[in-house]
Amino acid sequence: MNFRTGIGYDVHPLREGLPLVLGGVEISFSKGLAGYSDADVLLHAVMDALLGAAALGDIGIHFPPGDSRYKGISSLLLLKEVARLLKDAGYAVSNIDSTIVAQCPRLSPYIAAMRQNIAAALNVEESLISVKATTTEKLGFIGRQEGIAAYAVAMIVATEGQ
Repeated sequence: MNFRTGIGYDVHPLREGLPLVLGGVEISFSKGLAGYSDADVLLHAVMDALLGAAALGDIGIHFPPGDSRYKGISSLLLLKEVARLLKDAGYAVSNIDSTIVAQCPRLSPYIAAMRQNIAAALNVEESLISVKATTTEKLGFIGRQEGIAAYAVAMIVATEGQ
């Protein structure tokens, strides 16, 4: 079998008065992530990991900031498009492991819903999707609650004929 791996990383600043969306889940918090789309760092890292594994570039190539089609768009819609790109290129998701790095809020109550959203967008079993959360022990810009970051590693497999 032809397995390929990719890594993704994303970070966005936290701002007062914006919604906080991670893994397609709106989380109750006094700050949200600023960005051109919904600034969902988790889904952005996942998309970059998948696109990188397939050597299809990154999300900036496929969904450029400044393009009015993507202003405020749900990153779940973009992830569905990445799933289509992977399928068209002859790949299927084997598994995804991801980590959100945020000092606040506490994310464990939302992780199951994030996993469900990612699995549904990619049309895969939830057991193939791992989402974890950690803090920086109050160190750096994340510890000062100035931003949130996410990392993702994806493994894909070539479908028959690849």
